[in-house]
Amino acid sequence: MRNLIIVLGDQLDRNSAVFEGFDSEQDTVWMAEVEEENTWVRCHKQRIVFFLSAMRHFRDELLQKKLPVEYHQLTTARSKDRGSSFAEILDNDIRRLRPERLVMVLPGDWRVLDSLQSVADEADVELEVRVDRHFYCSREEFAEFAEGRKSLLLENFYRQMRRRHDVLMEGKDPAGGQWNFDHDNRESFGKEGPGKIASPRGFRPDELTSEVMEMVDQRFADHPGELEHFNLPVTRSQALTMLRHFVKHRLPDFGRHEDAMWTDEPFVYHARISAPLNVKLLNPRECVEKAVAACTAGQAPINSVEGFVRQIIGWREFIRGVYWLKMPEYQDMNSFEHAGDLPDFYWNGETNMQCVQQSMQHVLRYGYAHHIHRLMVLGNLALLLGVDPYAFHRWHMAMYIDAVDWVSLPNTLGMSQHGDGGVVGTKPYVSTGNYINKMSNFCKSCRYNFKTSIGDEACPITTLYWDFLDRHYETLSKNRRMVMQIRNLERKRKAGELEEIRQQAARLKESEEF
Repeated sequence: MRNLIIVLGDQLDRNSAVFEGFDSEQDTVWMAEVEEENTWVRCHKQRIVFFLSAMRHFRDELLQKKLPVEYHQLTTARSKDRGSSFAEILDNDIRRLRPERLVMVLPGDWRVLDSLQSVADEADVELEVRVDRHFYCSREEFAEFAEGRKSLLLENFYRQMRRRHDVLMEGKDPAGGQWNFDHDNRESFGKEGPGKIASPRGFRPDELTSEVMEMVDQRFADHPGELEHFNLPVTRSQALTMLRHFVKHRLPDFGRHEDAMWTDEPFVYHARISAPLNVKLLNPRECVEKAVAACTAGQAPINSVEGFVRQIIGWREFIRGVYWLKMPEYQDMNSFEHAGDLPDFYWNGETNMQCVQQSMQHVLRYGYAHHIHRLMVLGNLALLLGVDPYAFHRWHMAMYIDAVDWVSLPNTLGMSQHGDGGVVGTKPYVSTGNYINKMSNFCKSCRYNFKTSIGDEACPITTLYWDFLDRHYETLSKNRRMVMQIRNLERKRKAGELEEIRQQAARLKESEEF
């Protein structure tokens, strides 16, 4: 064998650079379902089903095209596994197949890259790591952008990417006369609510997916999450159908309500394409092109299209750049020195807090919640509680179908938990319950009062917010973006409220009764 071509579960791209020069007479594709990738964090059942079903469908497509594939498949019997990790299975297969070289594109996880490189070194076989052309910006290009900068600002990177790739540009100027339309994209649904919103395009599990679901339900029976609602795309054809449906039916209203939340509305107008996009069943360029085409044709307003484009060509590329620029040291950052554990309701959703209950209901049912649920409800509360930022990242990796290390780590440890001290976000994303009340209807049916920080009716988020600012006063008072929040804290200090708040926060953390 000349080349053993490694294709991981988040690399299901037939146009991948690994297939350049592929010769079916000399090369073989290697894919493996492994125990470790589903248990190093206790993965949501739907997450396991999505990855394994998409992998098996991709394998079958390769076989139909007459490409030889060496595939390790999990069954209900662990005794039939050829190993428990990528490293163990690959090491055995190198000895058995004796390839001259291993070829792969850059993985989405530093841990996996390090592990596979160690296997190759031990076996004295070359590992060629090719550029992942799925992304707009390579590791090297981002490092060039970052060189010499005191801080990495998304806005600077985003504008550079728009210019470089001529996206939403009118000559040298941004389309619509401005670079972003954030001020148009922060509307709540108001008292009347959103009305009836159609769900994103879903897909009934086929025979292959049903087989995976049955296996997962038996082998990973004690894992969190439900399988009843699984309807994600697991092939490229299905993923393209979901993308077209979003652009036609949901993109027009996406922008102005992208931060809004409402009871029993897990998706609102969001695309839900992050999972197929992150395993590369979709290409970011086609997502951007279809959205921009809708804007050009007058089928979607520019504020919605720019908000969608920003997420893909801006934020998605930016955090991947940060990940590879800062790893592996990045995963150990903990600027606030938080060391707390996540409360049980992050796994089972059992809490009196309506905002958390709603958010966790979405996570348990669908392995999904949109970005405000993630950042300003679940992430906000974890930060206020003082949860270890890497522990929060591990939870995110376990519970969200679209989580891959490169996208999850800077979003959780960095953006959400501010563990990197400001590499990704210039300030901690924390708020009282007032923000949640403004952007949702959750507080109206909650037993807690979002306005109150002391007493039996006090909102835990509001109590913990003031406690957080108090605990980290010295650090936060030096942050220019926290001036208003610190002034409000000082008013409470002068009013003599902080001691009671501290005591109430301590009781919450000790009892975990929310």
